[in-house]
Amino acid sequence: MNAQTHTAMNTSVQSKKPATASKTLASLLLGAGVATLVVMADQLMEPWAESHVIAAWIALWAVAALAIAVLRGVTRHLAQNVMLGLDGWSANLAQQRSDRRLWAMAQSDSRMMSDLQAAFDREDDETAPTQDLVALGRRRAARIVRNRQHCI
Repeated sequence: MNAQTHTAMNTSVQSKKPATASKTLASLLLGAGVATLVVMADQLMEPWAESHVIAAWIALWAVAALAIAVLRGVTRHLAQNVMLGLDGWSANLAQQRSDRRLWAMAQSDSRMMSDLQAAFDREDDETAPTQDLVALGRRRAARIVRNRQHCI
């Protein structure tokens, strides 16, 4: 198997994982919603169901089918929003951990600290668009130093 095929297969496998988690969450939410509605319908029909057993059974199945049809789109949308929120939260947490590690390394390495302080001193206008990766790295380093000056 060549490298391009192997890379394409890994990419397709990785892209399916978030969708699977979202589908699983949507299925769990759908099951919970349908179960809740069926239990509520059973509680409402209980006095009537003793004399009409078959009709009550058919009515409960109708409630379950209707609940699946109605809640399917809602739970899918809710699950996607929850997964996007969790992904954003996780990325933010990873970024904060990375910044803390960089800051800890800079505190123990004088060269790195002097580079960070030099980047802070050269800080240019952050509202201007970045032309290259070096300027972007300098802005990030300056932002790290500026936000944590109390530790210097």
